[in-house]
Amino acid sequence: MPTTKCKLASDKARKGATRPAILLIAGFGDNASMFEGLSGTHLARTHRLFPTDLPGFGAPPLKSRTTLEALADVVAEKATEVGAEIIVAHSVASIIASLAAQRSDCPVRVILSLEGNITAEDAYFSGTAANYDDPARFRIEFLKRLDQMAKDDPIIARYHQSVSEADQRALWQLGTDARRFSSRHVPGDVLKSSCNVVYLYNPENCPETTLAWLDVNPIERIVLENATHWASVDQPELLADKLAEALDRV
Repeated sequence: MPTTKCKLASDKARKGATRPAILLIAGFGDNASMFEGLSGTHLARTHRLFPTDLPGFGAPPLKSRTTLEALADVVAEKATEVGAEIIVAHSVASIIASLAAQRSDCPVRVILSLEGNITAEDAYFSGTAANYDDPARFRIEFLKRLDQMAKDDPIIARYHQSVSEADQRALWQLGTDARRFSSRHVPGDVLKSSCNVVYLYNPENCPETTLAWLDVNPIERIVLENATHWASVDQPELLADKLAEALDRV
């Protein structure tokens, strides 16, 4: 017969296993560190959080080309592995999550899109990769651009560090593929048709084309007041509250 201590440990393990799993996927050039702030919020007590590094962005790069579809395969596999029916997807990762959710064997039924790409103009970082023929040159120029933005902005400085650690070929390949995808599809339409979706955003961070798309498309949305594009970094408590609200809607 198990001791009281062992029984309590067993009960705790069973309780933890019943908490819903959430996969957390970072945007272009970033990695799972952008979600560290959520680990200290109430969301981590009610859900099992799985911040996930993608290949080339915190995890070893793919041997094949780093494309949205290739990363969607990785996300679908990870979601299956941890039993996640929910994905929080930031920026371009929203496209990746949309494609993953369309896989017949993927368990994802909810995407909480954190300022995910809705129109081509949302690829204001990733899309610039297509302007370069050389991965090394693209990253050098991209980091220079971030240097200027980061002078008085610790949020951008953190992002700069993440980009500097990313695999330069994966960074360039993903960026060029994001531009290609957005020229052929409306990312918001793909997102809307993938599964249950809630879009979380600060309108001040979005281009006019994205705001116009949101005005005419019936999609659940929640405003993140005064948040930067990296709400999980600068306002994790606010984001946790809004993610919980989003989950109540789906």
